[in-house]
Amino acid sequence: MSPVEEKAEEPVFYCPTCQHEVTDPLVCGDCAAVICRRCGTALEKMDELGIG
Repeated sequence: MSPVEEKAEEPVFYCPTCQHEVTDPLVCGDCAAVICRRCGTALEKMDELGIG
């Protein structure tokens, strides 16, 4: 296996408030929630939404 194949894919997140894909989310240090840098909304995984 090549190093690229061994590396796990990073999840892609979507912000329902900003309505865009988020490639650089923030992670809460207390609860580990993944949030949008622009508006602070909790993000959703794109693969769970059925879009994209």
